[in-house]
Amino acid sequence: MSEKMNHVEFVKKAIISLRKDGYKGIHTVYSGFNEAFKKYFEGENPVEVTKRLADEGKIILRPVKGGVMIYLPEDAPPQATRGGDALKKMGL
Repeated sequence: MSEKMNHVEFVKKAIISLRKDGYKGIHTVYSGFNEAFKKYFEGENPVEVTKRLADEGKIILRPVKGGVMIYLPEDAPPQATRGGDALKKMGL
């Protein structure tokens, strides 16, 4: 039997395998990632692990309706800066 993947390996493999054509990331809920993570790691919390990996710079999280999108760092879209955009539109 093959050796079990660690968190980083699992998450990166999930992003690559579960993303749909034309998309760079996956929705953690709608893709089935959260459920698969809990089964593979026997009940561990995917939210805590993905937050830790994001803090370490290994993945990028973007909040979206119904959960978060996760991306490989090189594939993440630029972070929107609504406050900066609003100030720019206001001429400030």
